[in-house]
Amino acid sequence: MTISNYRTETVMFNAPVLRGVYVDLNRPSPLDNGQWYSVEETNSGLDFDFPAGTLVGKHYLTADFLLDSANGVRFVLALSEANTGREFQFGFSLLSNCSARMRIPLEAVNQNRWAYEREGAWLKPYTMGDRVNLSAVTQMRLLVLRKDKHPVVWCMTPLTATEETPPLLETLVLPGGVLLDSLGQNALREWDGKSRSAEEVTTRLHQQVNSVAEAQFPPSYDRWGGWKDQRFPATGFFHTHHDGQRWWLVTPEGSAFWSSGLDCVEPTIDTTYTGLESALAWLPKADEDYAAAFDAYPGRPQASFSYLTANLIRAFGAAQWYESWQKAAFAFMRQTGFNTVGNWSHWQAARAAGIPYVRPLYFEPSHPIFRDFPDVYAPGFEQEAAVYAQELLETRDDPAMIGYFLMNEPEWGFATETIAAGMLFNTEQCFSRLEFARWLRTKYGEAAALSTAWGVGVTFEQIEAGVWQGTVHTGMNADLEAFSTVLAERYFSVLTAACKIVDPNHLNLGARYYTVPPEWAIEGMRAFDVFSLNCYDERVRDSLGEISTRLNRPILVGEWHFGALDAGLPASGIGRVRDQTARGKAIRVYLEDAAAKPWCVGVHYFTLYDQSALGRFDGENYNIGLIDTCHRPYPAIAEAVRQTHERLYQVASGALAPCDDVPDYLPRLFY
Repeated sequence: MTISNYRTETVMFNAPVLRGVYVDLNRPSPLDNGQWYSVEETNSGLDFDFPAGTLVGKHYLTADFLLDSANGVRFVLALSEANTGREFQFGFSLLSNCSARMRIPLEAVNQNRWAYEREGAWLKPYTMGDRVNLSAVTQMRLLVLRKDKHPVVWCMTPLTATEETPPLLETLVLPGGVLLDSLGQNALREWDGKSRSAEEVTTRLHQQVNSVAEAQFPPSYDRWGGWKDQRFPATGFFHTHHDGQRWWLVTPEGSAFWSSGLDCVEPTIDTTYTGLESALAWLPKADEDYAAAFDAYPGRPQASFSYLTANLIRAFGAAQWYESWQKAAFAFMRQTGFNTVGNWSHWQAARAAGIPYVRPLYFEPSHPIFRDFPDVYAPGFEQEAAVYAQELLETRDDPAMIGYFLMNEPEWGFATETIAAGMLFNTEQCFSRLEFARWLRTKYGEAAALSTAWGVGVTFEQIEAGVWQGTVHTGMNADLEAFSTVLAERYFSVLTAACKIVDPNHLNLGARYYTVPPEWAIEGMRAFDVFSLNCYDERVRDSLGEISTRLNRPILVGEWHFGALDAGLPASGIGRVRDQTARGKAIRVYLEDAAAKPWCVGVHYFTLYDQSALGRFDGENYNIGLIDTCHRPYPAIAEAVRQTHERLYQVASGALAPCDDVPDYLPRLFY
């Protein structure tokens, strides 16, 4: 390996060690100075070794890519310290058949940020692994992390470290032509059920709207979708109840309620197209006819277009499309048996229709101390919480609302470090550090005792403020975890108290942690009425029952799904099965198994619609919906879900055993 221009503005890494990689020297490169590679197995790729200090003063790692694989591929770039074994990882994915520029900011090694912005065909960039010191990094690896059964083939230019910010890619290489057709479908793939014309889509949508009268709950359901055969005291609002055998939600009228929900019930499929305009077969001007299809999510930095919205506008006109969408979407929910409009939905439409719904709240700390965790001991924190809770005023008296989520998948939850450790490394001075020092003084009394316990010389003044030096020693972990519990408990208790003042009627559904939280975090989550998390396993984890018992709270799953690769989308989502029929089976098994668990009161499927083949704001482009971008439901899935909902309450009550027609679960393929 050679390194050119060491200690100058740019370092180009050449001649890597090949790890299970085939190099194709005969295939012409569509990229300037590019080289073709292919791998058969995951954890294969390119290894680069270099002297310590090579990356000091550099601000970006960059290279251009062109992926020539039909389905999604996840890459990881890793930076390792030779002396400690610590390894920083930066994951990303690529759109196939479209050139992309990787631009990894080296400040990411501080681990104070999890997710970064997608840029064109460079998708879902986020950090993993450890914090590393660039001066100690001596190895870099570029590996294929996740793939399907086919070889991964890609072309790339040499990896380069730069002092300056690399420019964005301006001109795309599109070997197969445009990526999306005029209906928003994958232009490079064929599959059963692909729509062939705008007229076909319009006819389908009109038929769906005309079927609204056929959409009814069974006679044993109350108007909220609750089960009238099991009654509890009514309060006028949704609440929780344990009947001695299991937990239930209870409708405002007093019927047992098990929440089977759909996330993202909204007439939008986000296609983020900034830098990808030439990959689209059709993009109208943002005039009066299609204005509603543009930029449905204000505040996001990149432009987006919804082909789902455009298809609705084309079918019903600019004045009637939204009302028609509501009829079609809510009719589908009733026909298939879903009784809850889940997170990130047009809950205002659900409220108007009297359909049970949940809503998310958004807390944006003015003084974060680690990723998105706030300085919870700052004098203004309680006032910020009070302002945040005001969002609930407009739904305080609505009986259709089940409850609210305090937040979704906080970024600090994705870190390998505790909140307290992240705070020490990333915030030189804050009120929470002062409280940490006070807490340690109370426990240890003298700095000498603290140093003995931690196995490193330390003073209380170093805890209070300043740049934290070194790493986290083993002896520190117990105190870092314990104080992280203190921080989490204050965070959630203050937010909860503020929300209960504004809205005493509805359920606090928790924080929707991205998976099962670590022990120290769970202990800080006792303020919730319902403990929520997202669970993408084949079934809801049995271990969650222990959390329910420990906190004396029921469990709600805010996200789960299964996808496949037979419907034109490049990626399957997190859970993967063979095809749409298998998706229906997997959904049935998950739903009924969850309902049979006495501590589970609901699961909300993510999402109603497929994602865009070009990718949403962060690049996800999964076949996870029950309906595609042309508003075509997947028939096998719709029928499977309908069958399950017909028997769901009998399963929940123990009268029927849950479905166990298990499909083949395939290795995960997601970004």
